[in-house]
Amino acid sequence: MRESTKFIPGYCLLAATLLAATPPASAKCLQFDGALQQGGFIWGRVPPGSEVTLDGERLDVLADGTTFAGFGRDASPEAQLVVKGPEACSETLQVAAREYNIQRVEGVPQRTVTPPPEELERIRREGAMVAAARAKRLDRPDLLAGVLGGFQWPVLGPISGVYGSQRVYNGEPRRPHFGVDVAVPTGTAVRAPAAGVITLAEPDLFFSGGTVILDHGYRVSSTFMHMSEVSVQAGDEVEEGDLIGAVGATGRATGPHLDWRMNWRGERIDPQLLAPPMPTPEPGPEPVPKP
Repeated sequence: MRESTKFIPGYCLLAATLLAATPPASAKCLQFDGALQQGGFIWGRVPPGSEVTLDGERLDVLADGTTFAGFGRDASPEAQLVVKGPEACSETLQVAAREYNIQRVEGVPQRTVTPPPEELERIRREGAMVAAARAKRLDRPDLLAGVLGGFQWPVLGPISGVYGSQRVYNGEPRRPHFGVDVAVPTGTAVRAPAAGVITLAEPDLFFSGGTVILDHGYRVSSTFMHMSEVSVQAGDEVEEGDLIGAVGATGRATGPHLDWRMNWRGERIDPQLLAPPMPTPEPGPEPVPKP
């Protein structure tokens, strides 16, 4: 690992680089779109009615034959793809490795680095809530189509932290960072990057503060953290661009930013690989509309 020593006060820092440019996600067995690398998400099409497994885990196959999978931060360099059906085949996928920096973040509230004993039950309870929200299965091909078509950014601004970096808070090593941080002022509107159904909307979780989980179908979900305002409720259905909250610095944070994360099943994937290059924002934040 390389160690990063440059810091921007109040914000998380850019801290991960690829070993090589993102390779085309293709295979002899199937042709995929997406990023065939650690933290990546790929999709392709097989004959309808096929059965597809990846390392023995059965993948979803939609009525039109679309199938998809994600790879975690530390995914193995090889994954075995097997297709059974009219066009049976198998392939060993080569999953590109990434190199992650160490990121030191100072000035974090110490109680969120080493929680006091009286907070441990709350942390366990909230962790179970988040896990349950991500475990819900929503079979909605129309929502998943938005994922495969690409996301918009939930906020526009400087990217101040990236997926995969090893975090050291106040000198204490902690888990890696699994999202992309965008550093913008408190109150900046946060908008849905794609359509989905809200499965969790909480104003004050211990680590993540104001938190929203948006289900895009088939256990592909986005999580938005550290928000100062939550503008939706569990069960709401939103379209791309709909308001879901406002940027803040709640939970374990040193300054206002949005932490956007994504999951496929139990794997944490990199949102930045599914979004376009960050555009140059217009001057000034977009405030949250007031009723």
